[in-house]
Amino acid sequence: MVPKQQANIGIDGVQRSKANDVNISQNVAEVFSTPTGQAVLQYLKSITIQMVHGPDVTTEALRHLEGQRFIVALMDQRIAHAHRSKNK
Repeated sequence: MVPKQQANIGIDGVQRSKANDVNISQNVAEVFSTPTGQAVLQYLKSITIQMVHGPDVTTEALRHLEGQRFIVALMDQRIAHAHRSKNK
């Protein structure tokens, strides 16, 4: 009996080949590796992850912000994944 190959689920929860997943992470890391890319990523963090809302924030605004935070955090995770993949 041939063992089943386990599906590769990427950092973003999408199934794709491991090589393709690593390639995506390396591309993201390369985009943000320059001083300009790092400045852009820092800007995105400042308006998403580091943003604090008061008690009057609406559910809709909070959901919108959480989606933005997810995308920026995913970029950070992709960069870390690319660095881990290079060290293997």
